[in-house]
Amino acid sequence: MMERRNLYLIAALVFLILTAMKPVLYAELKGAPEKSSGAVVEVNGIKFTNKQFEAEMTKKLAVLKAQVPPDKLQQIKPELRKQIIDDFVIRTLLSQEVKRLKISVTDQEVTEAIDRMKSTLPPGMTFDELLKKSDLTNEKFREEITLGVKINKLVFSQPSAKEKPTEKEVSKYYKDNKEKFKAPETVHARHILVSKKPGDDDKTKTEKKAKTEMLRKQLLQGADFADLAAKNSDCPSKRSGGDLGTFSRGQMVKPFEDAAFSQKVKVIGPVVETDFGYHIIQVMEHNDAKIIGFDNKIKGEIASFLQQQKRQEIFAEILKKLRAKATIIVPGK
Repeated sequence: MMERRNLYLIAALVFLILTAMKPVLYAELKGAPEKSSGAVVEVNGIKFTNKQFEAEMTKKLAVLKAQVPPDKLQQIKPELRKQIIDDFVIRTLLSQEVKRLKISVTDQEVTEAIDRMKSTLPPGMTFDELLKKSDLTNEKFREEITLGVKINKLVFSQPSAKEKPTEKEVSKYYKDNKEKFKAPETVHARHILVSKKPGDDDKTKTEKKAKTEMLRKQLLQGADFADLAAKNSDCPSKRSGGDLGTFSRGQMVKPFEDAAFSQKVKVIGPVVETDFGYHIIQVMEHNDAKIIGFDNKIKGEIASFLQQQKRQEIFAEILKKLRAKATIIVPGK
């Protein structure tokens, strides 16, 4: 199914705030280039000095140390150098353009944008963690958001940015991208687990398997699954009668997955052994993979996606024009 996208913070804002979070490619990178004296790059008279560049490089490397093996840090420096210079060029061009056009924002607009950014953080990530990961202070973050909102206004100043996709365009996207709207095969299952421990000897394992077989026999004779799971299972799911909810392939260990996806619905399956122990599995529901219907919800998601895509194209075109008429000097080139 299509990934949901935030319509307010478009490509410019994502670029400015999340560049520190994007992965760096290692392929075909060579040694870092020699330092140049003076400015690393100059954009319409604004210089990015070697001192500023080195400070930015040091900050980026400090962030990456927690994510990249030490032996890879030297390898990524050429690509990181290019990224830092590109960031400066793009930021400078956009800053100059919004200033030239006298685009302004209110404190309320900035605060609302920050709230929207917080609402789009990955599950489990806090705002403080984002700041740390991006090596930004609250003040610097607000400054970046302010520029992002101004750029957002710059994009929306283009008439085509407000155009909505036609029904024909939405329908064509759905037909041409059916694989993106495929719901995977899933099962809803519950289980009882008699766990194994690393130090268990053969005798202990045999006893645990025998206990599991005994529990299975009770189920076959009519015992209540949820009650038996609550009293005997070693899995936290026992609190919900052994219910594991609905899952797709790839979410469970292989022996468990193979059993769950091959068993008939409602049948008490044979004892299955995994690294965790011995399982009794009952599949409650089995749903085949299917294409999600072209309903109003999907139509809305596609329309939002196409509109966002259009705005990203506008953003790219603005940058292209700004680059074309700018004076960009890279010493040594």
